[in-house]
Amino acid sequence: MLRSRSDILDTGVTERQLADALRSGALKRLHRGSYVTKTDWDDLWGEGRQLLRVIAVDRAAQAPQSRVYVGVSAAVLWELPLYRHSPDSVHTLIRGTRHTRTVSGVVRHDLDVREDDIVVRHGLLCTSLTRTVFDLARRGSCDLALAAADAALGQVAVDRHRQDPDAAATWREDLARLEKPGLRGIRQARWVAGFADGRAQLPGESVSRLQLFRLGYRAPELQVPVIGAGGDEYFLDFGFRGARKFGEFDGEGKYLESDLRRAETPSDAVLLEKQREDDIRGVTGWGFARWGSAHIRTPDALGARLHAFGIHPPG
Repeated sequence: MLRSRSDILDTGVTERQLADALRSGALKRLHRGSYVTKTDWDDLWGEGRQLLRVIAVDRAAQAPQSRVYVGVSAAVLWELPLYRHSPDSVHTLIRGTRHTRTVSGVVRHDLDVREDDIVVRHGLLCTSLTRTVFDLARRGSCDLALAAADAALGQVAVDRHRQDPDAAATWREDLARLEKPGLRGIRQARWVAGFADGRAQLPGESVSRLQLFRLGYRAPELQVPVIGAGGDEYFLDFGFRGARKFGEFDGEGKYLESDLRRAETPSDAVLLEKQREDDIRGVTGWGFARWGSAHIRTPDALGARLHAFGIHPPG
């Protein structure tokens, strides 16, 4: 998707046509000498947009692949979600004692990062997975931080919907070693590390769990296994035993995004989901509560949705 000026001019486009395309918005300049079409840009989520910005900045560097990417820019190199966040800047590390500053869309952070927390990911230098989560947990919103932490923990401690407690404990210890007195946001970072659960398969599940906690649900069952009548194994996002209900976060991508859905077309995906739900209802006798992105914007919105299905906070 990312095109250099020479790439574009080599197709026969003139300098004037290039300028006209930029003026009209048909072409977007991401960084010095790097462009993307409006169509491609509009099709990307926040993570994809940040990744293109990172690549554009790295291509323009005087010493290619010499920058160390941090925060949200490191997160996209680790395939971590940026929940409801589409940053306009690229974030890099300053080595030394200079103050953080922004130049041409690149935010240069004066951070104390150990050498063993700088790694190569997809050919680019960035902070390690653990350090990246730590920085997001200190500086980002709680929902963004938790979604990223869940995804990171899922990479190191989860296999087939089941979390290895020893691997999870080691991951938390690795986060704890980064703590230093006086660091801004350390209280949130500690809480996120303790609350993270790698079994969340989507950022929406992570934020759902956060809102459930705020509503008073301290330990809802996660990724509840159910064996169907024909021997199929299912995993349900949440289990509310007192109400005899399963809870499922339904992101739009589950039905609309070809790389996320389990069927060829959206209508096939809906039918497959209905068959799955009927099978689960039949063998368990439990009902279903479903919610989407709009219902997890606030605790009250999710609480109202659950109330409609007869699910209430304990106590």
